[in-house]
Amino acid sequence: QVQLVESGGGLVQAGGSLRLSCAASGRTLSRYTMGWFRQAPGKEREFVASISWPSGNTVYADSAKGRFTISRDNAKNTMYLQMNSLKPEDTALYYCAADDRIIPGYVGRRSTEYDFWGQGTQVTVSS
Repeated sequence: QVQLVESGGGLVQAGGSLRLSCAASGRTLSRYTMGWFRQAPGKEREFVASISWPSGNTVYADSAKGRFTISRDNAKNTMYLQMNSLKPEDTALYYCAADDRIIPGYVGRRSTEYDFWGQGTQVTVSS
């Protein structure tokens, strides 16, 4: 089993930045595709970004392109999401997830592809 714990959320003004972290325990994540998703009140969970192994290929939702950066530190068994130029519409509960199929180079947009999920960290952007 893999346990994922997100941190780094909070309240920030529009235009500000936050860095989310996703720390894993139980297994090494170095060969897992990892992803970030978010869910706003009354809306479905949506894809934000994904990163592959071993090359670190990335893919982003259109809403995140140019503002968010996903990265991973395999030595620390941790994944990050740097979020800049935040907007009120970025307000949501942010989840990290891991896909344990071990597919080199694969990045995944669909939540159904992910096997392990964290509990989420709240991001609130005020206008």
